[in-house]
Amino acid sequence: MHSQMHEFIQKASILIEALPYIREFDGKTVVIKYGGAAMENATLRKSVAEDITLMKYVGMNPVVVHGGGPEINRRLKQLNVEAAFHNGLRVTDDETIRVVEMVLAGTVNKEIVALLNTAGGNSVGICGKDGNLLHARRIELPDGADIGFVGRITSVKSEIIETLCRAGFIPVVAPLATDREGNTWNVNADTAAGEIAASLRAEKLVFMTDTPGLLRDAKDPETLIHRIDRDEIAKLKDLGVIAGGMIPKVDSCLLALDQGVRKTHIIDGRVPHALLLEIFTTQGLGTLVTR
Repeated sequence: MHSQMHEFIQKASILIEALPYIREFDGKTVVIKYGGAAMENATLRKSVAEDITLMKYVGMNPVVVHGGGPEINRRLKQLNVEAAFHNGLRVTDDETIRVVEMVLAGTVNKEIVALLNTAGGNSVGICGKDGNLLHARRIELPDGADIGFVGRITSVKSEIIETLCRAGFIPVVAPLATDREGNTWNVNADTAAGEIAASLRAEKLVFMTDTPGLLRDAKDPETLIHRIDRDEIAKLKDLGVIAGGMIPKVDSCLLALDQGVRKTHIIDGRVPHALLLEIFTTQGLGTLVTR
């Protein structure tokens, strides 16, 4: 009985440790960019869904923005459509954009909604075309290349997300956008998360990645940068330390911070309950990006 009582007391002390954070974030919006292993691995998927559901029940407004690159690649392969990339961006012709829309707004979005609902959340899936949430226009590349229906967001109409949050739902957003002509645009999910967080004046923007955070040496987790600001980011970009897929993440963090988001984080989505550890503990994990 004694050891069991000790265990119960420990559980209570963990809850008490979270209390200041629960109070601080009550009614606040947290935008979560969901992707990588946390989306592919069944155990991690369950733990993420539980984390997000708990956040909602303790009074926060979680908003999920997701990608779906691996699933798009699998589906294109099944349809014998070759996946092509230019400077890390998917070349998106007429045929590809149809597959991208089917996978992102259909399969992937509804899988995440079902996961959250199974965990006890009350989730609604939308894409950037719904309620004109995301408007975009063709992305202009420095080399002038035309990569098809790849867009850059020009406006965010966040009322639809705010309405869902107020009504007690967890919105799950697929990163597709539209324009005045009704075209569909494929937008980078990291960038979409940053723009959405900025438009909502979110308290936090959290990127779930497959690394411990920003590393000075990509091969050494011990070189994790716990906190970084704009000047240091510029230096590390010049040195090539921040490169590839990490660039849109840090750029989205800075954009969000410039537009009123309080804190932005890049965390390791491979750690079970990474979201709860980041939000409800003193240490947190990953990299805090500040202005």
